[in-house]
Amino acid sequence: MDMRKLAAELFGTFWLVLAVLGTAMLAAGVPNVGVGWIGVSFAAGLAVLTMAYAVGGISGGHFNPAVSLGLAVAGRFDWKDLIGYWIAQIIGAAVAGLVVYIVASSVTGFTPGGFGANGYAEHSPAGVSMLGGLIAEIVLTGMFLIVILGATSKAAPAGFAPLAIGLCLTVVHLIGIPITNASVNPARSIASAIFASGDSGAWAQIWLFIVGPLVGGALGAVIWRYLLSPGESPANIGQVK
Repeated sequence: MDMRKLAAELFGTFWLVLAVLGTAMLAAGVPNVGVGWIGVSFAAGLAVLTMAYAVGGISGGHFNPAVSLGLAVAGRFDWKDLIGYWIAQIIGAAVAGLVVYIVASSVTGFTPGGFGANGYAEHSPAGVSMLGGLIAEIVLTGMFLIVILGATSKAAPAGFAPLAIGLCLTVVHLIGIPITNASVNPARSIASAIFASGDSGAWAQIWLFIVGPLVGGALGAVIWRYLLSPGESPANIGQVK
């Protein structure tokens, strides 16, 4: 395994989770100047966009275990590298969560609460059921993978993939935050759960935000590979153009 690729995934995932949790915990609800959930959505999209340009040429710019799985299913990523990428992504996300926790803890009156955790039922912003949350995570992650695979295919205009992917992740969060706080990324969900308070329900519900995105990523890859782009050469192994 190329350590540069693992380092790129670690730093890329760190930046993505720092953007999401940092904005959610430190900027979204600030009186008069808070950016709200729309700001969190744009933070996620811009973080992926910037890191895709910065390190995408090194590791492929996954920054998400569901994306790595989907690219492997689509024939764009080597299965033998999957576990290494997952470990690097989870570590990067956890370190980002730690940084946000340390900074947020310095604010007077801080309580971790859910720490931006994903949730369903009483832990969903809209009170969406477990089934509704699961369907949302599967569909949103699946669509995200279809955009990634299409934007990085040989038929797509060169150089614009990070823009399409970043904008897609913004839309995913605009839809998903009111439903489940928008996971579509198991590493991001794990990072939140690590620092959430014990009564937040984050750990009890985290299975959905691991299973849902992974199923969605694999499903999106299958749809792309066998329906939208049958016979596409896997020669461009997940590299962001």
